[in-house]
Amino acid sequence: MLLTPRPRTRPRTPRHRKAAGLLAATVSACLLAAAAPAEPLGVGDRLYPYLGNPGYDVAAYDLSLTYPGANDKPLRAVTTIDAWTTADLDRLNLDFAHGTVHSVEVDGRPADFARAGEDLVVTPAHPLHRGVWTRITVRHTSDPVAGKDQDGGWVRTSDGLAMANQADAAHLVFPCNDHPSDKARFTFRITAPNGYTAVANGLPAGVDRIGPSTTWTYRTQHPMATELAQVSIGRSAVVHRAGPHGLPVRDVVPGADRKALEPWLARTPGQIAWLEGKVGRYPFETYGVLVAQAATGFELETQTLSLFEKRLFTDPVFPKWYVQSVMVHELSHQWFGDSVSPRAWSDVWLNEGHATWYEALYAEETAHRPMVDRMKAAYGASDRWRQSGGPPARPKPPAPGQKIGIFRPNIYDGAALALYALRQEIGRPAFERLERLWVRDHRDSTATTADFVRLASAVAGRDLSGFLHAWLYGERTPPMPGHPDWKPSAKAPGGKAHPRR
Repeated sequence: MLLTPRPRTRPRTPRHRKAAGLLAATVSACLLAAAAPAEPLGVGDRLYPYLGNPGYDVAAYDLSLTYPGANDKPLRAVTTIDAWTTADLDRLNLDFAHGTVHSVEVDGRPADFARAGEDLVVTPAHPLHRGVWTRITVRHTSDPVAGKDQDGGWVRTSDGLAMANQADAAHLVFPCNDHPSDKARFTFRITAPNGYTAVANGLPAGVDRIGPSTTWTYRTQHPMATELAQVSIGRSAVVHRAGPHGLPVRDVVPGADRKALEPWLARTPGQIAWLEGKVGRYPFETYGVLVAQAATGFELETQTLSLFEKRLFTDPVFPKWYVQSVMVHELSHQWFGDSVSPRAWSDVWLNEGHATWYEALYAEETAHRPMVDRMKAAYGASDRWRQSGGPPARPKPPAPGQKIGIFRPNIYDGAALALYALRQEIGRPAFERLERLWVRDHRDSTATTADFVRLASAVAGRDLSGFLHAWLYGERTPPMPGHPDWKPSAKAPGGKAHPRR
């Protein structure tokens, strides 16, 4: 829901807000006086040092976008941010790197602003005190044409636009606190020429047609990381069906491909039910598949509306069992990565390792693709993956100009291998209980690798920190419980048929 202004009293801080505040505290001393030069800040993320900003926690975004009818022209945009300050601020930084800023207001008053790296530095008319509710309004453009060395953000499709903001590209679309430690609710208002359909995260909250254009409004009912925001604008068909417990399932596909894609779309309710049987009730208000006619090179778990390339469903090179397992991979992220988000990007294995785990488990149970075979192959390659990409819970930073470079095999099959080792060590019943407790205890929040280790130890009834530290942080892959014959292999396993995040 859209949050309305509240009395200026300090609220009880939810758990995920406390986490963001603790992370920001490491750099709070860097908050600058208004007279100093504008400089980029960050919340101290090891992999993306300048991502996010200290001094405030965002409660809600209201993003208004006006699409001109061509996907190579900038959109007019207004981004409104409601936030609680966590420090006294003479000015504050927003992440924003690709668009023209026309004006900024803080609490309804004009504010000065300047660029610093990939930050928009805002100086309000009066300093902001710690613990107050504040509203920042930025009028700007949002450019769908990628700039030099800019990866992600808007995806230009054959008939419009979609978003792919992982890992640090939401700030190429709109001003924000672009770090998963600061989750917030979103309202989207998308205006497009009649004939286009706009869809975004969450549930529809109104459609208003005025003359030659239509405005579509959507609201999320759960907090969301900026990297999971999704807006689709195109000549699309929206297909509705019921999922488990009456869950609204809506898919967004190119209008001309609706009939051809229907056999794939119809599988989603059953996949949701399968995952609910493994980890508990689906955590959000809706789900669906967004099929884009675009060459992204990946699939993406944007919250409540996962992004897929059309060719995954139409290219005969991909076996049916594989396509279904990839659909389950992105669906799994709704629990692992979206509802329970990483507090820092070094914890991304918690997203990808779990999604890969349930992808493999689904293939085992529905297509007779034994998980043990996949895990044995991963074990053979694990030492090489750790050497090139780092251990699962401490991935190496991305190479310059390759911001998505952290998405390497070590955090996919390498991390799923660590989960397999854990199941071997504590047994299937304890492992399955751990998975359910993990998504229940951290729902709508953020979590760390240390949180997972503590919960695993509690479920197992013994300290697993040494065991899991070796699997998650070791330079070499430990021996696999129950499989003393498994050895590192000099031969690399076959590559994946289609990348996904």
